[in-house]
Amino acid sequence: MILPGKTIGILGGGQLGRMFAIAARRMGYRVAAFDPTQDCPTGQVADIEVNAPYDDLAAARRFAEQVDVVTFEFENVPSETLAAIEEICPVHPSPFVLETTRHRLREKNVLRSNGFPVADFVEVRSADDLQRAVAQLGVPCVLKTASFGYDGKGQVKIDGSTDLVRAWSTLVGAFGSEAEAPGLFGSTLLGVVEKFVAFEREVSVIVARTTDDDVKTFDVFSNEHRNHILDITTVNKTASGKPGASAPDDRFAKTAKELATQIARAINLVGLLCVEMFVEHNGTIIVNELAPRPHNSGHVTFDAAVTSQFEQQLRAVCGLPLGDTTILRPAAMANLLGDLWQHAEPNWAAALADPRVKLHLYGKRDAKPGRKMGHITALAETVNEARAIVVAARQSLMQQ
Repeated sequence: MILPGKTIGILGGGQLGRMFAIAARRMGYRVAAFDPTQDCPTGQVADIEVNAPYDDLAAARRFAEQVDVVTFEFENVPSETLAAIEEICPVHPSPFVLETTRHRLREKNVLRSNGFPVADFVEVRSADDLQRAVAQLGVPCVLKTASFGYDGKGQVKIDGSTDLVRAWSTLVGAFGSEAEAPGLFGSTLLGVVEKFVAFEREVSVIVARTTDDDVKTFDVFSNEHRNHILDITTVNKTASGKPGASAPDDRFAKTAKELATQIARAINLVGLLCVEMFVEHNGTIIVNELAPRPHNSGHVTFDAAVTSQFEQQLRAVCGLPLGDTTILRPAAMANLLGDLWQHAEPNWAAALADPRVKLHLYGKRDAKPGRKMGHITALAETVNEARAIVVAARQSLMQQ
């Protein structure tokens, strides 16, 4: 058990690490951040900031010697770096969990071998493999990189009119030349083709687990995406009663939470895990992806839950009892992307004119289109009302 007063190391310096550091410092921990970029969002609120490339093993070892446990907010840390750190202090979730979840084929094979529902998929290593995979799965389907994909990057949807040779070139070109591909994606696999899921909605469940097998889930988050980037998340109040109009209903919410719990145990998770899922029109659930860290959809818990996802991550990796995940009121979150800054500084006063709005900015200096710069949340009597509040507040940011 790692008690308050100790130092928590976090790999990655983005907004997830920033909010984790805030939760940790509130509970009396010190925080050390490891990230290549100076003055990163996490480093701005951490006690110690180590700036070095993720593959700098000497710097990683020095970092590990300053902390009592290491966790992460960024998956793409080299295996050699994780191994070097683990020789000095515990790493949670484990390097095995990280290696599994950041590689689509390994992740899907682990899920399928444990009996969890996933879309049909075929591995591909060349344009010829892609031709055969599409013939096997049929269209529509989706070609994805095995690694390094996020927010829709590294994905190509394929239908009956798609030029498969061009689709393959597009995938490879998103990350480098085909000659560089083995170094980017592993020596034996470049991509995965998945059968397209005609879903009714996208949801996520965040689950935490300790070394003592204490497991707790948050309620199901309903997620809306725009241009493959999470746009709005809603979550209903935990207590029974009339659900909000857009809240998940009992026909799949219980199953989704049970699936997340079973997956956490199957991979021997210690820490936090987000399970992204598709819900089909008949209520069937398909597991889409796993993220072994806090997740964008869980940001709403900072304001709406008894215990935020960030505090829960801290409790889990430190071996403390897990916190209460009760959602206090129906809530919504809307992402703020760099697009809002393209013409002028957003009108913060206009957005905050509604006293129900909570503003969270990440301390990023450069606002670029599609870059997550912050988010806003609101609590209300129903999820529809909460959603309307954050949508209106975001719209008001463009008022001049």
